Amino acid sequence: MAAYGTQEAFEHYATDHGYVIPEGTTDAQIAAAMLRGSLVIDRYEPKFSGTRRGGYDQSREWPRTGVVTYYGQAIPSEAIPQPIIDASCEASFLELSTPGSLSPVVTGNSVTKREKVGELEVEYAVSSGSSSADVVAAATPVVTIIEGLLWRFMRMCVPGILAV
Repeated sequence: MAAYGTQEAFEHYATDHGYVIPEGTTDAQIAAAMLRGSLVIDRYEPKFSGTRRGGYDQSREWPRTGVVTYYGQAIPSEAIPQPIIDASCEASFLELSTPGSLSPVVTGNSVTKREKVGELEVEYAVSSGSSSADVVAAATPVVTIIEGLLWRFMRMCVPGILAV
């Protein structure tokens, strides 16, 4: 399974955006971070317009067929738009810096509501819902730069009309 973009493109993106890849980082660590970063982008698949070009067996969500941008522009079915690759680079750098940070492991029954250490007491906000989906949603980080790069490829939300 390949990541979105090449390692060379990732390194250029990082340099262009002022990110510093820690000295001593191996090619294997970068490749692994790029795979994790690509998986983060693939989580948006239900929101993307179109369908996988290669069907359900395709390992990544892109390239896609039938994609239309928010503005109605058609994307060629063989293309992986540059903002998708850039979003993957952003996610990859975050994953390189802190592995697993974009895919936290949560357990619904182990959420701490209140802690007290000495004189200091902290109460955390907890989701009003108790479903596992609520717990996962509360724990999943939102990276606004990634959202900003991806939004134009997402399906438009059109309010439904209810007829009686």
